[in-house]
Amino acid sequence: MTRISTPFGASSTAEQVLDGVDLTDRHAIVTGATSGLGTETARALASAGAEVILAVRNLGAGAQVAAKIGANVDVRRLDTADQSSVEEFAKGWSGPLDILVNNAGIMAVPEQCTAEGWELHFATNYLGHFALANALHGSLAAAGEARIVSVSSALHLASPIVFDDIHYRFRRYHPFGAYAQSKTADVLFAVAASRRWAGDGITANSLMPGYIQTNLQQHTNAEALVGMTRFATVPPKTVEQGAATSILLAASPLVKGVGGATSRTATRPRWCTTATAGWSASPRGRWARGTPRGCGRSPRRCLLAPAAG
Repeated sequence: MTRISTPFGASSTAEQVLDGVDLTDRHAIVTGATSGLGTETARALASAGAEVILAVRNLGAGAQVAAKIGANVDVRRLDTADQSSVEEFAKGWSGPLDILVNNAGIMAVPEQCTAEGWELHFATNYLGHFALANALHGSLAAAGEARIVSVSSALHLASPIVFDDIHYRFRRYHPFGAYAQSKTADVLFAVAASRRWAGDGITANSLMPGYIQTNLQQHTNAEALVGMTRFATVPPKTVEQGAATSILLAASPLVKGVGGATSRTATRPRWCTTATAGWSASPRGRWARGTPRGCGRSPRRCLLAPAAG
């Protein structure tokens, strides 16, 4: 394990992390940017000069956020739970992409599957972002030193990926378990993508932003929220503080070249521990042999590993 020190801690804000950083002529995509951490992440990147695309399901809500942020922001539709939406979004992108922040997510929703047969947390929080990064690989490589940032959660510690039953077909559905395994997938993808795409100058990292009260918790009750605090590594944070780790990994020169890390803020500056999960634990290691069982319907696509090069 390698620890990386920075001068920032749990109370640092996105604005403080970006102090003195110039992102002029950089291009960024932030998914799920209509509220919470996504909005603050997009605002901070734009304030430093980056051209930011808000990739959102609700174009109206995205337009309102863009108007508040002001310059350097555009809005495009993306539903990470819908593979056709991901494909359409990627086809509409041209030119280099410097920063991809995989922020969109849902938590503890009632049991649902997508039209393609994927459990909804897994599809929204992980699979859509996985497909997006692969589809935009050429643009990321063209940037020279692109960064992928996946917003995970401390709750990933509550569940591995249950490869034999991702969709809860043969076990009782647990909303937090479904959320947790999707966040574990985010962590493993960062490790795998950094290894596979290192030759293209692409780094990928995941993060645990801490406990922040946002729209993400809209499907949880008070008892569940109390239980979630057991996984919090620091006291509750503001949105500005919560977005600081995303911004650090997306834009700070302090972590240039760092990849495959899962990061969290703490009261001390050592926050980032290099992940050591083996490639055998990645989607390809378990799923390349065939399509996983779905939730009563057969998925049209099998999850594959990041393309090499």
